[in-house]
Amino acid sequence: METTFDFEKPIADLVLQMEKVNQVAEKTKVDMSATLAELQGKLDEARKEIYSNLNGWQKVQMARHPDRPQTLDYISMICEDFVELHGDRNVGDDKAIVGGLATISGYSVMVIGHQKGKNTKERQFRNFGMANPEGYRKALRLMRIAEKFGKPVVTFVDTMGAFPGIEAEERGQAEAIARNLLEMSVLKVPIICIIIGEGASGGAIGIGIGDKVYMLEHSWYSVISPESCSSILWRSWDYKEKAAECLKLTAENMYSNGLIDGIIPEPLGGAHRDPSKIAETIKEQILKDITDLNKKQVDKLVNDRIEKFCAMGVVIE
Repeated sequence: METTFDFEKPIADLVLQMEKVNQVAEKTKVDMSATLAELQGKLDEARKEIYSNLNGWQKVQMARHPDRPQTLDYISMICEDFVELHGDRNVGDDKAIVGGLATISGYSVMVIGHQKGKNTKERQFRNFGMANPEGYRKALRLMRIAEKFGKPVVTFVDTMGAFPGIEAEERGQAEAIARNLLEMSVLKVPIICIIIGEGASGGAIGIGIGDKVYMLEHSWYSVISPESCSSILWRSWDYKEKAAECLKLTAENMYSNGLIDGIIPEPLGGAHRDPSKIAETIKEQILKDITDLNKKQVDKLVNDRIEKFCAMGVVIE
């Protein structure tokens, strides 16, 4: 059964009307093409109106759609081949983060990303995309391999946050994320980061430092999730919609504040409506950036990356 959000109800109602008209036409053999054309026009108009005016909380819902493409989906659609690499060579292999060598239109790259899983069993296996310290250490190990062999790094960010369990803290969750921030800042190969769904807190930025950072149109990126923000400020999740607006977490907000380099448009209705189309759009952006970034001298590449992130934010004394 297709997931439909509250704000999509006018669209769902029109789709239902069209289905009923089709059923009547089949039973009675009456030409209902004019009625269907009229309903189709209303449906197209409703989709454009609704999806072009989503608020912060609605964007969060879109980013969490169960059918939304995930890292492994994009890898299968964008890459000609993919060899997954496992383990952090210390504790184990964190299934919440996947990564390995791949080829994109002749370019060899290291692809790394969060993987949430598509059903209950997969989500438990992937820990809902919430990585432990070994996940971030695995990601860093793969980035160092990419640096050693001069391969660009592409990351796909999609997580509710790093795993908050006691055992994760005991194994150095904060240190693992901080180490990634430091190492990615000075990595001597191009890094392209794309927020494909949820980008929450340190769990997201742990693989989110890049020469180019993009967000998909209906993704979100913030220091905290709306629910957690609501629970801290109002002691309840009931204000999550208000928190989403206050956090300014949409792609438009992030771009206007100079925190990302661009917004990748999604098919009308979201990436899940046409996965192959959004995959092709992402692929074109990756290839363009790899071509441009490969022209830079290593020192300039690293300095430009550091200066970009140092220039973010405003300090008022």
